[in-house]
Amino acid sequence: MTELKRLQTNADERADILRYQIGQIEAAKLKPDEEASLLKERMRLANAETLSRYTQSALQTLDESSPETNAVTDLLGLVSHDLSSLGKIDAQMQTLADQAETALSSLTDIAYELRHYNEQIEFNPARLDQIELRIDLINSLKKKHGGTIESVLKFYATAQDELNKIEGVEGQITEVNQNIVRVKESLARVALDLSASRQQAANTMSAQMEERLARLEMRKARLKVLVTQQEDVTGLPIENGLGFDSNGIDKVELLIETNPGEGYKPLAKIASGGETSRLMLALKEVLAEADQIPTLVFDEIDSGIGGRVGMTVGSMLWQLGRHHQVMCVTHLPQLAAFGDQHFKVDKQDLHDRTVTHVVEVTGEMRVAEVAEMLGSPGQQSIQTAKELLASVNKFTSTI
Repeated sequence: MTELKRLQTNADERADILRYQIGQIEAAKLKPDEEASLLKERMRLANAETLSRYTQSALQTLDESSPETNAVTDLLGLVSHDLSSLGKIDAQMQTLADQAETALSSLTDIAYELRHYNEQIEFNPARLDQIELRIDLINSLKKKHGGTIESVLKFYATAQDELNKIEGVEGQITEVNQNIVRVKESLARVALDLSASRQQAANTMSAQMEERLARLEMRKARLKVLVTQQEDVTGLPIENGLGFDSNGIDKVELLIETNPGEGYKPLAKIASGGETSRLMLALKEVLAEADQIPTLVFDEIDSGIGGRVGMTVGSMLWQLGRHHQVMCVTHLPQLAAFGDQHFKVDKQDLHDRTVTHVVEVTGEMRVAEVAEMLGSPGQQSIQTAKELLASVNKFTSTI
């Protein structure tokens, strides 16, 4: 379509130029070999008087006697007669007699051809003018289109092809536009079906999100999936025309009201990092099987929640980890206990520089770390840590 539009731009002006150039060449009716023939004919016509003078002089010398001068053929005839007579007496002279007879025959032929040539010499100024005009026309076309008759004829073929394309572009554009209409009608049907399915899925997702948010101590939070369309007269033929892209006709935005009366706000503008993490956790769990993102990182997800809710969040993170790689930065032991791997991060001052260490803790080291996260490294905390890890292990092993 881009190429067709390019051809259409200034197409009328370009077509007029091409028609003029093509018309000039067609009117000239050029032939590949005519220029050499014209140049030869012009040379003869321009020098007709000189050609006639030399021809007549040669004829007179060869074959036209006068009282003062004998013709060459007459003199050679006498020579041939004498040599023939010698040959009859002396056989060795016969060769010369034959040569003289051959020379006489050749001169006679030359005289004949000269008379014929002289008859063909044309004194025709009108014809000479025609040839001059024809040569000027040929030179003009050669100058415009490459320097030779062959290049002129090649340009003619190329120009004719371009003109055919320009003259056919309107029809091609019409055909393409008709195809676009058909495709848009088909896309409109698919887009409407997709929009209906999307709205239904949005309602289902809202309900599932609110259920999970309640489990995450956000019982008053409400989620709304706002599905809108934008009018565009050049878009799909739905009502007055709707804009579309590779995702269909819908613009989807997730709105959240964390507390009654605050009003719905875009999910992306939620201020609290902890709320955002819990919202994303709930969202990712709802979309776990459909979401193609391989790795999810949660930070501050434990902000503002206690141990009981922490167990809920931990179990949700663990289940989400069955579909994605989940990384969680937390200070809550209940969350840490659900990790398939547990890494401890600490910082140390070394040679006036702060160095960060990351160490995986397993076995008794992990128990000690969870106990420290519980608040103290005492025996009671260690026992609580063991019970927490055992409880999590029992939960995960049954799912």
